[in-house]
Amino acid sequence: MNQPTLPEAPAGQTDLRTRVAGISRYFESISPETLTEISNWYTTDARFKDPFNDVRGVPDITRIFEHMFHSLHAPHFVVTRQIVDGSHAFLVWEFHFRFKRFDTVTEQVVHGGSHLTLTPQGLISEHRDYWDAAEELYEKLPVLGGLMRWLRKRAVT
Repeated sequence: MNQPTLPEAPAGQTDLRTRVAGISRYFESISPETLTEISNWYTTDARFKDPFNDVRGVPDITRIFEHMFHSLHAPHFVVTRQIVDGSHAFLVWEFHFRFKRFDTVTEQVVHGGSHLTLTPQGLISEHRDYWDAAEELYEKLPVLGGLMRWLRKRAVT
């Protein structure tokens, strides 16, 4: 049986898909030692926004990842899907880590996604992370977690 032929990617799209695959590999292997390479992936004035941060520029973006490595044990990303459309990409990911305080044994997993806006050269000019801080993080913390779970149950019923 013949396999269907996939349509050709628009001009330049193949290069961006390759670049996004490289970005995904970088985030999956990011470590304190590879933070010096972050400027290979972002424009100098790139914006990064997540539920806790809204910063601009490679130095501030680097500090966010430094804080992540300082605050958590064995943090790492697993990119499960990549979607590329024009100059935009969306990465679906799992963020695995263990707390350095509280429950230091249980591996935590946060599910989220990153919307990336890319320059024609394939650099990230805007990086916006989407994930539910209440469900994915706050509910896992002692004391606060119980309150958050109670509030969620009250909101549903």
